[in-house]
Amino acid sequence: MLKITTTAAVLAAALSAPAFAGSVDPAPMEPVVPAPAPAPQWQGGYAGVELGYASVDESPGANDDGVIGGFIAGYDWQSGSTVYGLGLDIDATGVTVGGTDVDHIGRLKGRIGQATGNGLIYATAGAARMKTSAGGTSATDNGWFAGVGYETFVAQNTTVGGELLYHDFSNFDGGGVDLSATTLQVRVAFRF
Repeated sequence: MLKITTTAAVLAAALSAPAFAGSVDPAPMEPVVPAPAPAPQWQGGYAGVELGYASVDESPGANDDGVIGGFIAGYDWQSGSTVYGLGLDIDATGVTVGGTDVDHIGRLKGRIGQATGNGLIYATAGAARMKTSAGGTSATDNGWFAGVGYETFVAQNTTVGGELLYHDFSNFDGGGVDLSATTLQVRVAFRF
């Protein structure tokens, strides 16, 4: 009898094992959450080109507008979402005011802005220098400029943006003429 009971118990245990094996739930899988894309870093050097429109006014006198374009370079620092930097722009123009060609406008600039997503909105100001020529003579004078801009990353190391600037050159070259210029330019920069 003991032999039958032992055999029955072993047989019952062996036949019930598959039933228990199928009823065990697998361990739940933790969902995989992708890491957020890192925010672009504005800190570092940049160099590029810009092209746009310039309107130059002579007071008293005439005004004219035309194409402006050139090269840009600078360096930005970033602290949290605040970006500040120094830059240099050198542009040639196709503007002639009252028989005088506006040959070049250069800028030594500071800027401060707020990084938002892939973009940067900023204010800029600094020193400006204009060179003009007429009748075989040339003149240069220093002034100031101020404006606003926006830049956005379009690739890992490439930004595209625009700037609207107002320039003032009072009593240009001591000649009693005030010159002002408004520029609107598209900029492409390669960051390193």
